[in-house]
Amino acid sequence: MIHTSFELHKEGSLISVLISCSLVGLGRFGKMFKNTFQSGFLSILYSLGTKPLQIWDKEVVNGHIKRPQDEDIQSNVLEIIGTNVQSTYITCPADPAATLGIKLPFLALIVKNLKKYFTFEIQVLDDKNVRRRFRASNYQSVTRVKPYICTMPLKLEDGWNNIQLNLSDLTKRAYGTNYVETLRVQVHANCRLRRIYFADRLYSEEELPPEFKLYLPIQKA
Repeated sequence: MIHTSFELHKEGSLISVLISCSLVGLGRFGKMFKNTFQSGFLSILYSLGTKPLQIWDKEVVNGHIKRPQDEDIQSNVLEIIGTNVQSTYITCPADPAATLGIKLPFLALIVKNLKKYFTFEIQVLDDKNVRRRFRASNYQSVTRVKPYICTMPLKLEDGWNNIQLNLSDLTKRAYGTNYVETLRVQVHANCRLRRIYFADRLYSEEELPPEFKLYLPIQKA
């Protein structure tokens, strides 16, 4: 397990937070997963699915969103490429008026480091009924906490990474409030994605179901 740490600055105090990285039909204004039993794992994107972006919307300006075969894992992945990270992205739910309504507190993104600018953003609701956004970027060096958005630096290892976020802990440390649910997930250029899922707790590699693991091909001698 590779640990990537970042810091939250709030009213002059320094708060240390940890990101763990390891290899590896909806009505308007509705909550997508409101009536879904939420325990264990809940996947919202899988690159090998028939329609991996079925519940997502996408925006592409001077870039592309494709599903190529990755040479490292020899499997199809979702590739998001753009000259400007802000203008090429995928966002879930597809309906801008809808929310996810996912209460599971851990979010994991299996993502490949393309050694280009990359950012993603999570919008959550806390127990003060305030919408907060957490944005992680590999081109930012300092963490800043503002009333409605917390921006954080993200360090990726070479190749594939499993980024795991404890949204409950982040919300508590940044704003002193309690996490209620995730409203939206938005992933920007530049990256390759295998899966994005929520979990009820932090799982070790050995505990993950086979379909949630990232298998690297066996190298022949």
